[in-house]
Amino acid sequence: MTATPLMPKATAVWLVENTSLSFEQIADFCKLHPLEVKAIADGEAALTIKGLDPVLTGQLTREDINNAQKDPNAKLHMADSKVRVPVAKRRGPRYTPVSRRQDRPNAILWLLRNHPELKDAQIMRLVGTTKPTIESIRSRTHWNANSLAPMDPVTLGLCSQIDLDFEVEKAAKSLPQQDQPHEGATLLPASETVAPPDFAEAPSRSTEREAEREAEREADAVFAKLKSMKGRDDEEGDS
Repeated sequence: MTATPLMPKATAVWLVENTSLSFEQIADFCKLHPLEVKAIADGEAALTIKGLDPVLTGQLTREDINNAQKDPNAKLHMADSKVRVPVAKRRGPRYTPVSRRQDRPNAILWLLRNHPELKDAQIMRLVGTTKPTIESIRSRTHWNANSLAPMDPVTLGLCSQIDLDFEVEKAAKSLPQQDQPHEGATLLPASETVAPPDFAEAPSRSTEREAEREAEREADAVFAKLKSMKGRDDEEGDS
């Protein structure tokens, strides 16, 4: 499968305007239909597209164009690119130097104790270990479990601090959110703001005296009324 040139229509516009190539040759190189190229030549299509020189972009050579102009049956071929794009490698387990491999169990123990939220896959990416090894250290069934000491994998050079922070932050986001108190000031309940009866403000002495005097006046009025009623009864008896 041949590669498609960069900006096919713009390349076709330039080839139509600057060469005597046939519509079929241009269409074959630009992966267009010959009728599209004809429409470009007739001014019915790509009116606002500026031509792109394939020679300047390294997609064609001047010699290839000249040969194709002389032979209508010749085909244009993409020139070899001078820039090699590196092929992305599939990311696998982190490579650990041989001199550091004996430190991996200590690093795993440190991660399990200090960052229990990390998943096994994250620990595997950080220190380049396997899931059975992680499980054996977690369950204390590792062959060297009694001699293991937790050690920071960053200090050991097994991973970078950036990688560790990234994995920890990623694991924290996946944890379920716990109920958090509402932000902002809120009113206190009445039980906290209202003082109990025992601590209510005691009445002043002047108030007590006034109450005593009022009681005395009421008692005197009652005795006076009783006395007047008794006097009337005596008068009625004498008559």
